Amino acid sequence: MTIINSGGLNRRRFLQTTAATAMAASMPLGGALASTPKRGGHLRIGKAHGQTTDTHNPGTWENGFTIGMAFAIHGRLTEVLPDGSVGPELAESWEASPDAKTWRFNIRQGVTFHSGKPLTPEDVVASIAFHRGEDSTSAAGPIVAPIENISIDGNTVVFELSGGNADFPFILSDYHLTIHPAKGDSIDWQSADGCGSYILKDADFGVGCTMERNPNHWRDNVAWFDSIEMLALVDQNARTTALVSGDVNVVDRLDLKTVGLLARNQNINIHSVAGTQHFTFAMSTNQAPYDNNHVRQALKYAVNREEMVEKILFGYGSVGNDVPVGQGQQYYNTELEQKTFDPDKAKWHLKEAGMDSLEVSLSAADAAFAGAVDAGILFQASAKECGIDLKVVREPNDGYWSDVWMKKPFSAVYWSGRPVQDQMFSTAYTCGAAWNDSFWCNDRFEELLVAARAELDSTKREAMYFEIQDIVSNQGGVIIPMFANYVFGTSNAIGTPEKMASNWDMDGERWAERWWFA
Repeated sequence: MTIINSGGLNRRRFLQTTAATAMAASMPLGGALASTPKRGGHLRIGKAHGQTTDTHNPGTWENGFTIGMAFAIHGRLTEVLPDGSVGPELAESWEASPDAKTWRFNIRQGVTFHSGKPLTPEDVVASIAFHRGEDSTSAAGPIVAPIENISIDGNTVVFELSGGNADFPFILSDYHLTIHPAKGDSIDWQSADGCGSYILKDADFGVGCTMERNPNHWRDNVAWFDSIEMLALVDQNARTTALVSGDVNVVDRLDLKTVGLLARNQNINIHSVAGTQHFTFAMSTNQAPYDNNHVRQALKYAVNREEMVEKILFGYGSVGNDVPVGQGQQYYNTELEQKTFDPDKAKWHLKEAGMDSLEVSLSAADAAFAGAVDAGILFQASAKECGIDLKVVREPNDGYWSDVWMKKPFSAVYWSGRPVQDQMFSTAYTCGAAWNDSFWCNDRFEELLVAARAELDSTKREAMYFEIQDIVSNQGGVIIPMFANYVFGTSNAIGTPEKMASNWDMDGERWAERWWFA
């Protein structure tokens, strides 16, 4: 992580007054970052996400607002630690059979929900089962699909999988797989009764929510703030102004064009963390012309990736190669040829598709990612040199994820990525997955993904993931031109750990638990 430093919100008042290479560890260049955590204070945070269509249903969570809230008020069986490893949360320990097909998770005792109800193995079974089944519409459906049976043995929950999965404890850290009270043959998600370190007091989706520390949480080394107010501030300028004016203490997804100016403010610390976040353009491969792989390849060669990293990310990121795997992740394909802007190759693929030219429309909004519309304009300019007339359609921010994403055939998207490849591919690339935003299906990919998941030999597993990435890059329906660092800002009154997690934005979205007032 790199830190650059040079120096209860009333919503009505707020609206009236507001119209890079990452390093493994960091040293503050100013301000009070490194200090001993202590209790107290009311945190005010502005998030770049949040829409009126959000709900408490864990199967539907898909943006930074709902993810941040979920990590604060709910618990999961496991968690990804700042060093990238997986650690225990509601599961105190676990063990696997030699073939990694059967996993036994010992449930932590003495944990209660905010309502006072004790956590039981039955709650765990019901919460995971909520995402399973042929009729499930949960975005977590694909990652729990390999679970064939869940049973209870005393205080232990036993998972039997269709095949071996060495990454299964990572899978259970997914933000969708929160543990809720069992209710009938399902779970009570409507009440937002969690067992996390903060209690939700109220939520007005699309506006904000307030939370208070859970005095009965099972661990005492987290949750330093007395209370938290999180606002959905999708507008980039409003979010930045709120941080500068002191109306909020923290904002995510800074405007990279103004980071240099913000760094001059002695009251602000800017953090840059490299991880798995990537920005994409998803093509609906079930619709013409994107059902033709030559068209998809032409569009991939029509992107000037280096220019996007320079002008959209301002160097806070790296070039992507149409695979959702970060260069620092295990089994990253180092032998895959890097795609570059190549008008000749783009035109060749168009010709192979039987076309002399191509006209397409790209939907984008800042809700997709900061600079998404500008990225589309850059794409438009480079594509023109390839015989492609690309029209950029600026879509509304509110409702982008419900009305545009996976509704319009070509759209800008952001992904935070996942800690392991199987989780990312299962969530967004397997045929029929709820979040397969290119509607892509490939038999060889499906075969390899299942085999790689069960393979315990590291050398064989690497070969499979190398081939999987080659297939996704050269046959898939998603253009991934760049990986973006997580760049966010805090007032210098906020204390943060020396090392932050990079599996999600803002310390793995565990800021509510891991940060404090310095």
